[in-house]
Amino acid sequence: MLLYWILLPIVWVLAHILFRFEVIGRENLKAVRDGRAYVIAPNHIANLDPVLIAITIFDWKRLRILAKEELFKNPLAGWFLRCMGAVSIERGKGDTTTVEKLTNECKNGTGIMIFPEGTRTKTGKLGVIKSGAFVIAAASGADMLPVRIIYGTKDGRLHLFCKLRIVFGEPIPAADLQIRDQSHKMAELRRMKNRLRDELEQLLADNAFAMRLAETAAEEPTAPDDTPQLPE
Repeated sequence: MLLYWILLPIVWVLAHILFRFEVIGRENLKAVRDGRAYVIAPNHIANLDPVLIAITIFDWKRLRILAKEELFKNPLAGWFLRCMGAVSIERGKGDTTTVEKLTNECKNGTGIMIFPEGTRTKTGKLGVIKSGAFVIAAASGADMLPVRIIYGTKDGRLHLFCKLRIVFGEPIPAADLQIRDQSHKMAELRRMKNRLRDELEQLLADNAFAMRLAETAAEEPTAPDDTPQLPE
């Protein structure tokens, strides 16, 4: 923990030199940081996303960040990530031990950051929402905080000295993340995933940089021509 307290302000300063931050919706973050269990659910574009979000939250009580095992293979990167609160998980192998450990920590009021897509999309567009974040949130009785990280670049990816926005959405209450009818478990889980996706997409629509909005509009397919065609 001592290393975390030393590293956190150093990384904060370095990040604010290398990138131009804008944070929106801090009141939503404050709403869940009252000793209750909470799960932070951001989109994922760059490897630095968890660090940038963690220093934006800047909590002296270290967050726990679920990260893929491959990131820890480099000894220096692994050391740094562990200092920042990251926990490795073996994707696709049913790592129930790690999930149970994080669930217990979450119950005790530790913030857990889980990327619901499970991997980076690299383009800024949302990938497939997976179940992990909902499993931990439901088991720990946690609120879920949607977070959208937006890079102000032409390709929507992280570049040195770029502008970026971290947008905290309104929390999804813990009661809305409980599966009440086990016979319709998949349907309820699908509803939760769709709700989170809608929240994340709305955060982008409301807070995107102007250049990205213009490019998105240009990429949208034109409506099909419904004019009847005369036979030749």
